[in-house]
Amino acid sequence: MSREISNLIELEQDQAVDPLLKYREQHKKRLSYMPWLYWKLKPKNRIWADQWQQEWQTYLQSMETIRIGRGCFISPDAHLFAELGREIVIGDGSYIAADCVIHGPITMGQQVAINHHATLDGGRAGIHLADQARLAAYCHLYAFNHGMKLDQTIHEQAVTSQGIYIGRDVWLGANVGIVDGVTVGDFAVVGMDSTVTKSVEPYAIVAGNPARVIGDRREKK
Repeated sequence: MSREISNLIELEQDQAVDPLLKYREQHKKRLSYMPWLYWKLKPKNRIWADQWQQEWQTYLQSMETIRIGRGCFISPDAHLFAELGREIVIGDGSYIAADCVIHGPITMGQQVAINHHATLDGGRAGIHLADQARLAAYCHLYAFNHGMKLDQTIHEQAVTSQGIYIGRDVWLGANVGIVDGVTVGDFAVVGMDSTVTKSVEPYAIVAGNPARVIGDRREKK
């Protein structure tokens, strides 16, 4: 008997005991890609969802150098890697959606949102995401860089790392890239598909490749 058929039989047997199992499996997938729905679950569904998350987060913390705060959601389809010296710290009420790749050192404040397919690598100096920072899908932040001298190939050259800081209540639109050494000030907004190569002042709205200032959030009604 093939493994696939065996798994199907087991699933059907489980469904006979729990007719809501199929619904829950589909809803887990939904929550993994849309984690904000986790906090909107009805109490009867929050019971199984909390248990699911507790089991997964306990496993993550046993396998990697990760600290997870209270009331967080971490998709089992996200990929978190944190060796000793490259810790990942996740603040209370934060979430990480499916298909993200997160490599420490990373520090997330409270209520930080990292949506699906984002990639963050902290290099040596690390990435800090302050409270309520929001990263849309497919954002990519790399806190390291390669030398480019011609006397060596790229892979032979020293890697540098200055770190990246994303301020409080910052919104990075879909597919935004942030290079090493950049600070995005509190309350700033970075438009979709932008590449940020220089630090951004607080409240600024920037867009483009390379990103430039196109507005001020304090002027928005």
